[in-house]
Amino acid sequence: MSEAIKTDVLIIGAGPCGLFAVFELGLLDMKAHVIDILDKVGGQCAELYPEKPIYDIPGIPYITGQGICDSLMAQITPFGATFHLQEMVESIQKIGDPLFRIKTDRDKIFEVKVIVIAAGGGSFQPKRPPIPGIEAYENTSVFYSVRQLESFRNKRLLIVGGGDSALDWTLNLAPVASHLTLLHRRSDFRAAPDSVNKMMAL
Repeated sequence: MSEAIKTDVLIIGAGPCGLFAVFELGLLDMKAHVIDILDKVGGQCAELYPEKPIYDIPGIPYITGQGICDSLMAQITPFGATFHLQEMVESIQKIGDPLFRIKTDRDKIFEVKVIVIAAGGGSFQPKRPPIPGIEAYENTSVFYSVRQLESFRNKRLLIVGGGDSALDWTLNLAPVASHLTLLHRRSDFRAAPDSVNKMMAL
């Protein structure tokens, strides 16, 4: 067993909430280590929606998913957090009061007094439609996320869904696509009413 890494706090999840936790803990003079299963910080914002516009952060009229991650990384720089990427927590054991031992799938051991779980949606996986053989078309003509808007310029697009992501991408891809169809199984949408109104006006 490797020697335990001892620190004040272990944060599980390096998405926006995990990153902001580093900032708040830093103000309390608490040192943090951060674990995430992805190969980069930012969580879902960076992995799935780096170019997606975000409008609902107080005081910031507009920012992208990657933009908010970059801003958070700049904000936490003074506090010197240590990141452990492409790792997953395998076990948490209470060994004191308060003291926890955490083991990762890379056999790292942490001993901390505080654990912050900022896992969001967890290690997210695409929701594949039940279509035999669809895997052969993934990342060529079937996509579960939009990483670069420009890669869809002048393309004929079909967006399937009726939630916030489907409506947001409909609104943001409509100006760059040559033709765009939104397909949903019912007439009611689960997205924010403002997004629905804007989509209907396209």
